[in-house]
Amino acid sequence: WSWLWENVERILQARMGKPAQQEAALAAFLSSLDEASLMTIRRETYSKFFAVAPAGQDYFKQSTTRLHFIADKVVSMSMDMYRDPKRMVEDISALGLRHVGYGIPTDLFGPFVTSCVQVIRSLTNDDRAEEAFRWSMNLLSRIMVRVVNEGSTLVMKAINSNSGKSVRKAIACAPRGKRALWM
Repeated sequence: WSWLWENVERILQARMGKPAQQEAALAAFLSSLDEASLMTIRRETYSKFFAVAPAGQDYFKQSTTRLHFIADKVVSMSMDMYRDPKRMVEDISALGLRHVGYGIPTDLFGPFVTSCVQVIRSLTNDDRAEEAFRWSMNLLSRIMVRVVNEGSTLVMKAINSNSGKSVRKAIACAPRGKRALWM
């Protein structure tokens, strides 16, 4: 146990003071973006993501306007993770459960984050801003993956398969007193 807590202490000591510096660097970078740069983020995020993970195209079937909204939301969530982390964890958890309902595979989160970071890297020479964005996006991604993995119950998988027989079979596994909760 002492080894574990020594490592935790070492990691925390290394991170002390960095979130405040990263928040300032990211805020300065995001406030310096003009409309053309924001449009670059919106377009390039998806072109890089679809090049790296072509299977992602099967899940992003929305209009261009909706994709731009998602890209804007990703950028704002990266900043909000520093400003109000408690609220963001709740929001991301709710978003993760919606991703369970959409049947999004967790192996697409990594390439999406990588694509977002590559786009930001192309827009700035500030290593601190890029690192701040990368850190918050990695944290967002890890939370989403965990929520999706924990929320992918037998019942949710059956619902995603769109089969009444599968849903009845999944619910039959639940104890009688908990069947309503599993639904």
